Amino acid sequence: MNSVHDSMTRQGLVRPTEGRIIGGVVAGLAKRFGLDPWLARLLFVVVLLAIPGSQILIYPILWILMPAEKPAYVTAYPPAV
Repeated sequence: MNSVHDSMTRQGLVRPTEGRIIGGVVAGLAKRFGLDPWLARLLFVVVLLAIPGSQILIYPILWILMPAEKPAYVTAYPPAV
């Protein structure tokens, strides 16, 4: 499973820590392909209505396979005395 997560991370397919609605799958796909997250969500719903059922299977699978984005830590330096 780690090799799948590593491969997706290298390709930029990660679930972002900010801007998630449910699991962040569609937001992660939107970020990877340079789309606005709301446009990607709208397209996902339109495809869901056009081809019912397939997205219900794909979303949970991607939720499991796509790793969560690592949070960016900010190092705080002590104030100069």
